[in-house]
Amino acid sequence: MHLAQRALARAASAGTVVLLALAVGCAPQPEEKASGKASGSGAEACAKGSSGTRTAGKLTVATDEPAYEPWFEDDKPSNGKGFESAVAYAVAKQLGYARGDVVWQSVPFNKAFAPGRKTFDFDINQVSISDERKKAVDFSSGYYDVRQAVIALKGSKAAKATGLAGLKGLKLGAQVGTTSLDYIDDVVKPTRSPAAYAKNDQAKSALKNGQVDAIVTDLPTAFYITAAEVTDAKIVGQFENQGGTPEQFGLVLDKGSALTSCVTKAVDALRENGTLARIEQQWLSEAVDAPVLK
Repeated sequence: MHLAQRALARAASAGTVVLLALAVGCAPQPEEKASGKASGSGAEACAKGSSGTRTAGKLTVATDEPAYEPWFEDDKPSNGKGFESAVAYAVAKQLGYARGDVVWQSVPFNKAFAPGRKTFDFDINQVSISDERKKAVDFSSGYYDVRQAVIALKGSKAAKATGLAGLKGLKLGAQVGTTSLDYIDDVVKPTRSPAAYAKNDQAKSALKNGQVDAIVTDLPTAFYITAAEVTDAKIVGQFENQGGTPEQFGLVLDKGSALTSCVTKAVDALRENGTLARIEQQWLSEAVDAPVLK
């Protein structure tokens, strides 16, 4: 179902090589036993109950609260609806955990990748993979290739921008600690200091109240905001990805987690067998085409 329709109404198999990689490469050990000889095959080490989850027989998955569409629906991560909820359950299934074995936990966005021991097995919350964040946490391989987008009220000066030059003199805003804010600083390089907000809700309110000229979010979130939350706003355009490697969202794990290689292999398998593409088509089908700001 298209994002706007959901918002407004609301409101194959992998080849032998892939399977072999899963069996051989997915064999993490608890840190204190990492130097010892593994007992059993890699597949056994990644099996349910053998890979060191926080609670035996359960998989604890974290995300922020509220959980925004189109990543989650109805602010209920456990319902399996929305792109990231569906991805989380697909990863759990790949690891051998049934839907009833997944336990959801609320963790603020910035805390998910801050230094320190984690209370979850993995966090899924539109966290972009970066070398800086890897100093404090582990990431899986990417489960979604990201584009950032600019949102402005219809009829405003910002809404008429066709490139980066039209954004430089504007007051822009984004959620603190996000790639969205980085794009304002590093790509737009505005003449006015951007506004940083603790939550996207605050950034949206600032846009509606005229405190900022435009805000930056990831593209799928921009489609949902303009379709259901700030309907007098429009997507001005999207940024080109910087550099040769696309920005990607990754699952966040404890630094040195015994689960990291297992979760990475699970994500890789879901990409190889087309599951991630099918989930993206189902939940993010409209987030494909917006003018590119250069």
